[in-house]
Amino acid sequence: MKQLSGVGVLDKAALVLAAVEQGPVSLAELVAHTGLNRATAHRLASALEVHRLVGRDPAGRFVAGPRLAAAGFASPLPWELVDRADEILTELRHATGESTQLYVRRGALRLCVAASERASGLRDTVPVGAALPMTAGSGAQVLLAFADEPEPDLLEAAPFDAAVLAQVRERGWAQSVGERETGLGSVSAPVRGEDGAVIAAVSLSGPLERLTRTPGHRHGPAVVAAAQRLSATAVSG
Repeated sequence: MKQLSGVGVLDKAALVLAAVEQGPVSLAELVAHTGLNRATAHRLASALEVHRLVGRDPAGRFVAGPRLAAAGFASPLPWELVDRADEILTELRHATGESTQLYVRRGALRLCVAASERASGLRDTVPVGAALPMTAGSGAQVLLAFADEPEPDLLEAAPFDAAVLAQVRERGWAQSVGERETGLGSVSAPVRGEDGAVIAAVSLSGPLERLTRTPGHRHGPAVVAAAQRLSATAVSG
């Protein structure tokens, strides 16, 4: 292994980060990409996971964490909110049987900064660190509906319009049916910060055969309740 900085542990950690930046890797693949032994690769990847530089997908593979995904944006991620989201997302998953996520907006993208996935069966897999467009999906609807200013450029590229966003503001949740991917649906609700502004979106997603074509009527109240709980922790914290 070529040492670049002279600080061995940092150089090894950089090899791990370079590997996960290319896409999901198993531990065996991480060993092959980095040239590190199995124990060292696992120890470093696990340590980087604690600091959210590395994440895990539902298959247990190592992926780029949200800190890497957000590295190109000026504003920091709300880490305290992310930490509190894990328990609430897991409880929402248990209550509904569907995958759950927390998204924050960064420009024309929304980043998945926390998630709780179904263990088996049909599911919608969105790994932590995934960057999705602001032009499709209920999470995008929520983050646009409560934006400070109208954004006609994004709406022009989206399957929803200003009337849909007005409905989102009125009822407190958004739903999508096949917007991001055919056969998948989702429900989202806003998370508010101390000043009342929307800072994130709690989402639930899965196949339409379970969610139906009106997923909001099925899961809207549960998603709203989870978002309100997370909002309460943001205000109290």
